[in-house]
Amino acid sequence: MKITRVEAIELRLPESYLGPYLGVRQTLIVKVHTDRGIVGIGEVDSCPSVIKATIDAPISNNPVSGLGKLIIGMNPLDIGTLNEKMYQASFYYGRRAAVLHAIGGIDIALWDIAGKFYDQPIYQLLGGAFQKKIRAYASTLFGKDGNATCEIGKKWVGKGFTAVKFGWDPMGQSEKLDLELVEGARRGVGDKYDVLIDAGCCWDTITAIRRAQQFEDYNIFWLEEPLAQDNIDGYRKLACVSKIPIAAGEGDSGRFAWRDLIERGGIHIAQIDLARNGFTEAMRIADLAEDHSLKVVNHFWTSGVNLAAGLHFLAARKSTFICEYCMEESPLRWDVTKQKMEIDADGFVQVPEGPGLGVDLNEETIERFRVK
Repeated sequence: MKITRVEAIELRLPESYLGPYLGVRQTLIVKVHTDRGIVGIGEVDSCPSVIKATIDAPISNNPVSGLGKLIIGMNPLDIGTLNEKMYQASFYYGRRAAVLHAIGGIDIALWDIAGKFYDQPIYQLLGGAFQKKIRAYASTLFGKDGNATCEIGKKWVGKGFTAVKFGWDPMGQSEKLDLELVEGARRGVGDKYDVLIDAGCCWDTITAIRRAQQFEDYNIFWLEEPLAQDNIDGYRKLACVSKIPIAAGEGDSGRFAWRDLIERGGIHIAQIDLARNGFTEAMRIADLAEDHSLKVVNHFWTSGVNLAAGLHFLAARKSTFICEYCMEESPLRWDVTKQKMEIDADGFVQVPEGPGLGVDLNEETIERFRVK
C-alpha cells in the first residue's frame, strides 16, 4: 500500500456565524489517500492556514521541506518511519508548535488508515483498552457573572453531566469577580457533582497561588492553566503549595516541550491535545507523564475527529479518569463527523468501536465550510 495524496482542508465559519459561535470557529481536516482506496482522516487544532501551508509546501532540501508531498509513495503503515521523516525534513523551521501540529494531524490519519487496514479500532493498535467508556465533563465558558455562570452549570447538569468545566473570560479581571464566578459555578452544579476551573492563563504566580487557596472552599476538581504557558517556574511554585490539582499542557506540542512542563513545572494532570500532537507523540508524552506519576487526560475543543482520537488515546492510558467534552454550539463541533458520540445516562461517553477512528466525515459539512 502506498500514499498517493495528502489533502489539507481548511474549514472556517463565515462571518455571519461568528456572533453566536464564539469558540469553535475554524479547524483543519487532513485526508491521507492510498492506492488501496483507504482514506485516513485526521484533524489539526491550530491556525489552519499555517498548517495547510506547511502540508502543501513543495518538497525542498531536507531541513525545510513541505510535509504532504514528502511522504507520497511511502507505506502509510510505516507510521514511526513517516513521523521521523517529516520531523527531520522540517527541523530548520519546525521542532515545535505549528509544524508538530501538522505532523500530528497527518499521524492521526495514518493511524486511521492502519485501523481500517487491520480492521481494528485504534485503541487496539495502541495496546488495548483499559476502559471502553469514559466519564465526560461538559467543557464550556463562564457566564458574564456568578449568576449567569450558575445557570450554565444547571443547564449541563440537567443534560446528564456529572462534571462541568468553566473557562476563560471574564476570569482574571478582579479578585471579586473571580470568586463570584467560582461561587456561581459551584452553586449551579451543586455539591453532588464536580466543578473544574480553567483560568485561561490569566494570572501571575503570586495571584495564582492566592486564587488556589481561595478556591479551596469550593472543592474544585482541578485548576487549569492559571499561568502563562511558558511560566514553568511559576507552575512549579504553584503546584508545590496548591491543595487543588493543577492541570496544564493544552498548548504544548511534542515530548521536548512537554518534558519541561512535566519535569520542571511539577503539574499534576497532563492535558494532551491529540489534534496538536497526534497518536505517536501523544503516547510518548503520556509515558513520560505517567512515569512521573501524573494523570493523563485529553484536551478537546474542535470537531468529532479530535474527540474520537482523544477517546482512543484515553482508552489506551492506565491513568486517565475523565474526558473533555466540548459543548460549544458550533457546526464545526457537531457536524464534521456523522457520529456524535453523545454521553449516556450516567455521563459517560463510549469509545468508538469501528475500524480506525470509528468515525466518518460528513462531506456536506466539509464542503459547506471549506475555504476555497
